[in-house]
Amino acid sequence: MSQTVLAIETKGPGLYEFTARVEDFVAGAGIAAGLLTVFVRHTSCSLLIQENADPDVRVDLDAFFRRLVPAADDPAMDYLVHRAEGPDDMPAHLKAALTPVSLSVPVMDGRLMLGSWQGIYLFEHRARPHRREVVLHLAG
Repeated sequence: MSQTVLAIETKGPGLYEFTARVEDFVAGAGIAAGLLTVFVRHTSCSLLIQENADPDVRVDLDAFFRRLVPAADDPAMDYLVHRAEGPDDMPAHLKAALTPVSLSVPVMDGRLMLGSWQGIYLFEHRARPHRREVVLHLAG
């Protein structure tokens, strides 16, 4: 078993790929076969495995979630009660409730078994920059 915590700096909403950092961790763990758990320690961001070849995919995903869950100052969101931390906070919690906060990825021959176009992303839902912590746990 091997564990670490990655810090991911965000600059606002969007998808931040950190696949290479996860691959480096797995390669250094010395575990040939196992299961990697990736877990984010926050309630206003989430994790995704998504296409990493075409950057338009990230743009479209971000636009979709902004349209699905607009900021709290949008008239469509006037039912929200939790507003103490700004107009992006409760919508960020809603987005995080709709997307995963943990992922499982098989490891075979000491490598992540992601598909050809798959990458691991932190999906930041808040407007201001944050330092996010992601826990990696590899059991084999």
